[in-house]
Formats: sequence, C-alpha cells, structure tokens
Amino acid sequence: MRRIALLSVAAAVAMVCAAPASAFAPLMIDPVTKQPLENNGRGRMGVSPVKKEIVASPGKYSPGTIVVNTTERRLYLIQEDGKALKYGIGVGRDGFQWGGTHSVTMKREWPDWRPPEAMLKRRPDLPRFMPGGPNNPLGARALYLGSTIYRIHGSNEPWTIGQAVSSGCFRMTNDDVVDLYDRVKVGAKVVVLR
Repeated sequence: MRRIALLSVAAAVAMVCAAPASAFAPLMIDPVTKQPLENNGRGRMGVSPVKKEIVASPGKYSPGTIVVNTTERRLYLIQEDGKALKYGIGVGRDGFQWGGTHSVTMKREWPDWRPPEAMLKRRPDLPRFMPGGPNNPLGARALYLGSTIYRIHGSNEPWTIGQAVSSGCFRMTNDDVVDLYDRVKVGAKVVVLR
C-alpha cells in the first residue's frame, strides 16, 4: 500500500512541465510491463509507449519544419517527398495549452533547469536550479521556442509521452529528443496546432 501511495506522489510530480523525478527513481514502474525502470546511464529510463515512424506529411510544410499537433500528442519533422518523421510527445495539461508559430532559437545538450517564476508560485517546493544530467527533468536535449518560456525537451519520465501533463512544454523520450536535436537547426520553423 505504501508503494502505491508513493507512486501516486510520483504521478503528481509529473503534472508540471518539468519536475524532478530523481527522488522517485527507485520507485519508477513501467505502466505496461509493471516492471521497475532502470537508468542505463544516458538518462533514458524505460521505453516510450509511442514509437517514431515515417508517415505522410500532415500538411504542406517546408522540409525541416516542426509541426506539433497537441490534439494528437504527436510531433512531426517534415522531410522531403511529402514525408515526415512522427514522434510521440507529452503536451500541456488543461489550462497550459497554446498554439502559434515560432522558431527554434537555441539548442542545448543536457540543459540546466530553472523553473519559471509562475511555476515556482504554483510549486514552491521545486528547486530554483538543477544542473543538467540524467536526473534533470529537461532530459538529454532541449530546443527553445522563440521568445516563449516553452521548450521541446527530453524527459526521464517516458510514461508521460502521449499524455497531457506539462505546463506547456513538449516532452519526448531522451532517445527521440536526441534524434530530433541532431536533425533540426537553430532557426527551424515550429508550428504548434491546437
């Protein structure tokens, strides 16, 4: 019973754009297999329930454009020949959804995390700073979106992929965000559809 209660606390922590999971790492359970997740040293914990695949482009966008469909909870990287790479993502929960067109203004490997002031007001228990690394809630990579506070970033909580749990950021597994990071250039157009 104690383990179930602690898992409920871990699920509550997943309700912010990025919240430390390191305190709950020994209790992380894969929701499909019900087995403990293990950290392989790269910050990857478990496997995403959504697999990356090549699909038809979701519209007429230029190659290199990122299209985030928050309803589908999918991110598309537009390729040549009417194709796209389709990734699973976690999106903003009710009240934290947004849309618009921006660009990737910065990219960071193993980024540090400083929760925005609005998040700290909601969650004063969060740290004011967390250095990059496997336990950092931004995961292995982050792509910063325009002048917003939002990012496309990795996550050490893969079970949140496909869910609406963040404070507006778009989460990916660490493996998927590394793949996207390596394919996308600063300046890439990002279209967020609601």
